[in-house]
Amino acid sequence: MAALCATAFSVGAIHTVLGPDHYVPFVAMSRAGGWSTGRTLLVTAACGLAHVGSSVVIGLAGLALGVAVLTLEGLEAVRGDVAGWLLIGFGLAYLTWGLVRAARTQAPHAHLHVHADGTVHTHEHAHDVAHLHLHQTPAAVWTPWALFLIFAFGPCEPLIPLLMYPAAKASPMAVAAVVAAFTVATVATMLVAVSVLRSGAALVPPAPLRRYAHALAGLAVLACGVLVKVGL
Repeated sequence: MAALCATAFSVGAIHTVLGPDHYVPFVAMSRAGGWSTGRTLLVTAACGLAHVGSSVVIGLAGLALGVAVLTLEGLEAVRGDVAGWLLIGFGLAYLTWGLVRAARTQAPHAHLHVHADGTVHTHEHAHDVAHLHLHQTPAAVWTPWALFLIFAFGPCEPLIPLLMYPAAKASPMAVAAVVAAFTVATVATMLVAVSVLRSGAALVPPAPLRRYAHALAGLAVLACGVLVKVGL
């Protein structure tokens, strides 16, 4: 059991790090939507649990029904293919919406301010999302749910063939331990990666590309979908 758990933890962490779709979408959407750190990590954790949980349910059903590993691998492959297309579709839709939003957003412009003592200074002003923080846009509401559904549909490919079936030959306790180790490793790695990348993104001045923040976020998600489709 110790060997199985160590393998599960290692595979879960490596599987997550090697898949940019596990963390880049959250960083991109957090940056574009102005999410707080708490909200970003909450959405990431929820999507990670849904991502692992869907494969766990399928794997446990396969164990209970005696379904062959190859059959479940085929099902997971189909789910992975669909999840890739969902990422591409979501990224493309968000990119398009972001470009339309940027086109409708007035570019930054300068105002002259004259004080009573005759002093004159200029103040740059932009009518963009930075001035709309008092209420949420529709995208701020549905974006986390869209990510959640995509990740719930996306499979954890290594979990069933490499971990759950070998564990099933030992005991139910081994299955539970493997699932727990894999889940902790996957979600924890997602949270760490998102936290690190989000901190790095915060160092980039937002002003030059602020109008195109949503479009760039959509492009990042679209790129992740393409990487999934090519097998990365």
